[in-house]
Amino acid sequence: MQHLFPAPSGLYDPRFEHDACGVSFVANVNGVASREIVAMGIGALCNMEHRGATGAEPDTGDGAGILIQVPHRFLREVAADHGITLPAAGAYAVGMAFLPGDANSAEKAQAAIETIVAEEGLATLGWRPVPVNPDCLGQTARSVMPSFAHLFISDPAGAAGVDLDRKLFVARKRIEHELSDEQRTYFPSLGSRTLIYKGMLTTPQLADFFLDLGDERVESALALVHSRFSTNTFPSWPLAHPYRYIAHNGEINTVQGNRNWMRTRESLLRSNLIPGLDRAFPICTPGGSDSASFDEVLELLHLGGRSLPHAVLMMIPEAWENHDTMDAEKRAFYRFHSCLMEPWDGPASVAFTDGTVIGAVLDRNGLRPSRYWVTDDGLVVMASEVGVVDVPQERIIRKGRLQPGRMFLIDTAQGRIVDDEEIKRGLAQAEPYQEWLDEGLVQLGELPEREHVVFSHQSVLRRQQVFGYTHEERKIILAPMARAGAEPIGSMGTDTPIAVLSERPRLLFDYFQQLFAQVTNPPLDAIREEVVTSVGGTVGPEANLLAPGGELPPAGAAVPGDRQRRAGQDHPHRRRRRLPRAARPRGERPVPGGRRRVGAEAGAGRCPPRGQQGHQRRCPHHRPQRPQQ
Repeated sequence: MQHLFPAPSGLYDPRFEHDACGVSFVANVNGVASREIVAMGIGALCNMEHRGATGAEPDTGDGAGILIQVPHRFLREVAADHGITLPAAGAYAVGMAFLPGDANSAEKAQAAIETIVAEEGLATLGWRPVPVNPDCLGQTARSVMPSFAHLFISDPAGAAGVDLDRKLFVARKRIEHELSDEQRTYFPSLGSRTLIYKGMLTTPQLADFFLDLGDERVESALALVHSRFSTNTFPSWPLAHPYRYIAHNGEINTVQGNRNWMRTRESLLRSNLIPGLDRAFPICTPGGSDSASFDEVLELLHLGGRSLPHAVLMMIPEAWENHDTMDAEKRAFYRFHSCLMEPWDGPASVAFTDGTVIGAVLDRNGLRPSRYWVTDDGLVVMASEVGVVDVPQERIIRKGRLQPGRMFLIDTAQGRIVDDEEIKRGLAQAEPYQEWLDEGLVQLGELPEREHVVFSHQSVLRRQQVFGYTHEERKIILAPMARAGAEPIGSMGTDTPIAVLSERPRLLFDYFQQLFAQVTNPPLDAIREEVVTSVGGTVGPEANLLAPGGELPPAGAAVPGDRQRRAGQDHPHRRRRRLPRAARPRGERPVPGGRRRVGAEAGAGRCPPRGQQGHQRRCPHHRPQRPQQ
């Protein structure tokens, strides 16, 4: 079909027209599995073909895929054809394995995988070759095509559902990290609740390539589909969507910092829900896309004990700092979690599911719109554009769009659509977040005043020379800050060599530059978009991200994943101080234990003991002890 764009005129040129990824889901609110849902999902995917991309070969796509519930009846019958007896639904896991294309390497990989599965206390029930049709693929996709198999696993100890998925998490991570290059195997899905078919395909190729998807016995109550336009990574079989929990339209522009922080926090991660978690590190697989890393962290938070909506809101919070009318409990929820981890920011429409709940959330700026329809017979369709599924208008009882920072959620176990306000109110009231903030968050204004020392000109000059200040920085940056108490704003080029090529000595931080959006995003206007702009931060030691309150681990002890308090320990959340970025001294960096260190220097010898006039309740030197339990 030919696209009829306007002729070039002024600043407009049709060469700049482009599409982004397409994401959609179809679900039965009441959780009734049917063939119709799978067929509608595939149809929605094909109708988003223009959202994906191809290379020079029109039959080699950037990626397409579908996530469905585990089709137990179908798998039980096809597994029996290979001599595999499956237990009841939920009591076993099925994984879609991308094995090496070479038959000998694939056989070795299967043996290595079975060894790791056994070492993790699980039992391999068998392998089933997945029937495919390579003839529909382009030459490039076929040249890098893996071989495909279903792996069936159970737990001799009887774990089922999400408990089985937690055990499989460590096993799968070990498989990804430990197998040699020639045996490299990727699992798009390995769990008891969902199954994924995806690859380096165009949208019409998905059902033609994976013959299972044409079988009438494949049924599901939900289907999550994605058509990929690979804007910042090369196409590949593993990087197609959906991932294990999400399908994503957009970009995560903070991904490098997010990955670095996750790597930093790994040494503190502990959970009784995921024994042997340290064997699963690194959480973010090197070389993955931004969406892949997002999915891996979301999976960790969910399997670590949080509900899927809770984990999503930790990673994509709504704009709360400048929302004057936000409920106090909800504000405390967001503020507390902002101390635990930073948001994964960027224009994003993220659809997510664990096989029971399915929903979508939009970034705080609303730069990746999506719409949904609800029919009178309990069908829900959500997509990044209108018209992916033909639904008679007389059947539609509700239409809407995703709103910035809002969540759209269907709970098939409860058989209803859960309102955004209900979701967040329930999460905000689940824990005493405001109490934890009152006890553990110290504002800069609450710190004791420190004596101001006026140094001589020569002393100041000597320090400026030692720390690499220039005349330009003194004139353009420091002077406006001193006069107006505000961050200076300016823009001009520089003809000085970058630090790594400079022949002059340079300070460490000169070797690092801030990264901005890599793809298609407009600049942020922090004045006109103040409500969605965050200019604050917290400084303090990191803690166990998987504990409900982010408890700090005692030295040399394992940390259980619950809210247990330990006698004689400082309050576990007494860990952060609020530090507006505009107020940070030049070159200051967060350091482990930063709050205690700064507090000690600021108030040394000036705060009277408890009970005497002038004592400050939040003085860092008088840290109250928890009572013995």
